[in-house]
Amino acid sequence: MQDHGHEHPHPHPHPHARAHPRPHPHRHEHGSTRLTRLRHALTPHSHDHSAAIRTADEASREGTRAAWFSLAGMGATALLQVVIVALSGSIALLADTVHNLGHLATTIPLIIVFRLGRRPPTRRYSYGYRRAEDLVGLLIGLVIALSAALIVWESLRALAQPRELTHLGWVLAAALVGALGNELVAGYRIRAGRRIGSAALIAEGQHARTDALTSLAVVLGVGGAWLGLPQLDAIVGLCIAAVIIGVLVSTMRTVVRRLMDGVDDGTVEQVESAAAGVLGVVTVDRCRARWAGHRLEADLDVGVDPQLTVEQGHAIAHEVHHTLVRAVPHLDRATVHVNPAGVRTAHQPVG
Repeated sequence: MQDHGHEHPHPHPHPHARAHPRPHPHRHEHGSTRLTRLRHALTPHSHDHSAAIRTADEASREGTRAAWFSLAGMGATALLQVVIVALSGSIALLADTVHNLGHLATTIPLIIVFRLGRRPPTRRYSYGYRRAEDLVGLLIGLVIALSAALIVWESLRALAQPRELTHLGWVLAAALVGALGNELVAGYRIRAGRRIGSAALIAEGQHARTDALTSLAVVLGVGGAWLGLPQLDAIVGLCIAAVIIGVLVSTMRTVVRRLMDGVDDGTVEQVESAAAGVLGVVTVDRCRARWAGHRLEADLDVGVDPQLTVEQGHAIAHEVHHTLVRAVPHLDRATVHVNPAGVRTAHQPVG
């Protein structure tokens, strides 16, 4: 390469190249009906970038705070419900309580992996420990599945052998308290999870939001008992289990996608667009991205003028990295390979 200054015109721009980076907007067409709005509320979204946290340490601290807050809130709610279940014998309230206790069982490992992810890489784990967060997502799914199975079993037993419900006023109060407590925890978890890009924390938030809905469903069981229909309590328990299974399926899609190095639609295009807008980049030839815990990593090849010096090529790569970290939410690092434009390297595909 020859040093010929710092101005690098682009007489033949690559299709990916743009004068300025334009981040992908990530639009969602959710419709305007009540059903679609409810579906949107219950479906995990891991790419809300409106208030994304930029640094890995800050994101981990935010995730840990959210987990501790959730642990305290869910613990208080579950403790109250356990006492009332023992007094009343309500299966619907038992279903809701078991679900809340499942949150406690999965929140503690979540706190551990947020701290573990901040540890520096080692010779054995040279990429660090952030993937542990995705593994906890699988644990969350297992706990959700076990809680659904227990609820189905107890509900079927109650249908076969109806039980007399007592302390209905207390059951009703516990259901309302559970709904309010779960919704407060859910909202906080989901907002924090979206800010830091944590699929596991968002999944826990969606799990808590489902608890809020099922707590309200307990009210129907109480109403059935007051009307002389004790079987309604067990039927509500089965409905709760069905909702839990639905949340399990949607949650595991996100978790498994991340374990398979999948990213949200438009993420790769956003990285390409931002890189192509850097002065001196002629082409963006290859681009990959993946999640490691709640942080994104990118790996891309950029083509530059073959007459540039090594020092100038390095400066362009540095600017590409700096631009990507600023333009792409949750991006922690990017590996930028600089190649002479128009020359295919050994690792680039033909065609």
